[in-house]
Amino acid sequence: MIKTKNRLKFNVQMFLVILLLFVLMVGSILFGSVHISIEECFKILGGHLPVLNQFISLDQIKDSHITIVMDLRLPRMLLALFAGMGLSVAGCVYQGVFSNPMADPYLLGVSSGAALGATFAILLQIPNAFAAVGSVSAMAFIGAILVLLFVFSMAKSKGKMPTITLILSGIAINYFISSFIALLMLFNRQQLENVYFWTLGSFKDANWTKIIFLAMVVVITLLFIYRYYRELNMIMVSEEQARTLGVSTEKVKKILLIAASLMVAVIVATCGIIGFVGLITPHAARLMTGPNHKKLIPFSMVFGGIFMVLSDTLARSILPNAEISVGIITALFGVPFFLLLLRKSRKTLIV
Repeated sequence: MIKTKNRLKFNVQMFLVILLLFVLMVGSILFGSVHISIEECFKILGGHLPVLNQFISLDQIKDSHITIVMDLRLPRMLLALFAGMGLSVAGCVYQGVFSNPMADPYLLGVSSGAALGATFAILLQIPNAFAAVGSVSAMAFIGAILVLLFVFSMAKSKGKMPTITLILSGIAINYFISSFIALLMLFNRQQLENVYFWTLGSFKDANWTKIIFLAMVVVITLLFIYRYYRELNMIMVSEEQARTLGVSTEKVKKILLIAASLMVAVIVATCGIIGFVGLITPHAARLMTGPNHKKLIPFSMVFGGIFMVLSDTLARSILPNAEISVGIITALFGVPFFLLLLRKSRKTLIV
């Protein structure tokens, strides 16, 4: 009886948050400097679907409106959706593996490595050999992977990767690369603005190639991570207890960290560094589900999509003739939440 009641509660809550996400997705397509009615919006979307396009005529709709929806707003919204989902679940994994509520997907230096790769691509004006994703995104991904490999190799000791060593290695490499990028900027002031705005994150360069690639990476990784929800629950309670129950904790932690970090590397390379999503959305989901990762992971995924789609809609709608970087919006929401979390956790922190 209790299990049935809990399952019903979970299903109702999940339905409501998915409904909210759907409303925000539609709203994201509607909002913008050019007004497009909701009727036009659904006609344009339906007119491009394989079956519905036989019953929907787009003759009465302006070509400019079709272009805005299908080539600008829809791709941007979908890119924000998948990026938010991926970052949120990655944050959920990091917080579970490290048993630290303040862990986020950039803890191991993935963002710094991506920023360094992107900086080199911008400063050296590397030819756009990767037409689909761009040289900046390609270099950012390479930088993120190289740093990730370096951090893992530094932390590895006798076949194990102690949590504290991983965290300290990530912090050290973050500081080092940030300083190195600042030094590069000192001698290349003319490119300072381009590098700075890339690091704040944006979805303005969204295209269908990026969306399909990112969607495949995120969906496959999320399904893979979800298989380990039981192990994550055990590790959260006690690693010793998990080992007594037959869980290879080191192996599971390594697999989950690598999977989550690779996904984050792809997201950062595609969209830039967007902070606080992977920090605050798992906590928001945890308020509804509790610590059980069987429920927490899907809720984190949906909450991440909600937060990112809403943030991007605000980023391009607040100012009439300008766009704010989405990283600024997420920080405006994220910093107060982080300070609140820090205040609540101060008794358990070692200073």
